[in-house]
Amino acid sequence: MAEKDAAPKTDAEAEEGAEKQPAKKKFSLKMTIVAGVAALLVLAGGGTGAYFVFSGKDKSAISAAQAKPAVFLDLPDVLVNLSGTGDGRTQYLKMKIVLELPQQEMVAQVQPVLPRVLDAFQTYLRELRPTDLDGSAGLYRLKEELTRRVNASISPSKVNAVLFKEIVVQ
Repeated sequence: MAEKDAAPKTDAEAEEGAEKQPAKKKFSLKMTIVAGVAALLVLAGGGTGAYFVFSGKDKSAISAAQAKPAVFLDLPDVLVNLSGTGDGRTQYLKMKIVLELPQQEMVAQVQPVLPRVLDAFQTYLRELRPTDLDGSAGLYRLKEELTRRVNASISPSKVNAVLFKEIVVQ
C-alpha cells in the first residue's frame, strides 16, 4: 500500500495541485491589502481625532461657551382654570415660570412684549385638560409648547428655554 501512496501523480492531479497553491497566495495577498487599508484608515482616523482634541480652536470655543452666564427672567405667576373634565369640577393650574435668555441684552427686548407672551400662555393653558399634564412627558410637551409660543411672540429673538419653578394643579 505504501507503493500506491508513493505512485507518481497523473497530469490532472498535478494541475489541480498547481491551481490550489496560487489561490492561497492570492487569498493571502488580498488579506494583506485589506489589513493594510484597515490599518491606514485607523491611523488616519486617530490622527484626525487627535488634531481636533488637541487643537487650540476647540478649547477656546468651549471656554467661550462656558464663560457666558445664564440670564433668567422671572414672569408673573400664571393662574388659569383648566378645560372641563366632564364631572362638573373646576380645576386650576398655577405656574411660576422663568425664561432662560441667551444674553443680558435680551431682557430689555422681552420686557416690552411680556403682555403678548402672557396672553399666549393664557390662551394655550386654558384649553388644557388635567390629563394633558400627567407625568413627565406631559410637562415636557407643555414646556416645549410654551417655548415655541414665547419665541413666536418675541421673534426674531429667541429664548433658550422655559423653566418651571412651580406647577400646581388643584
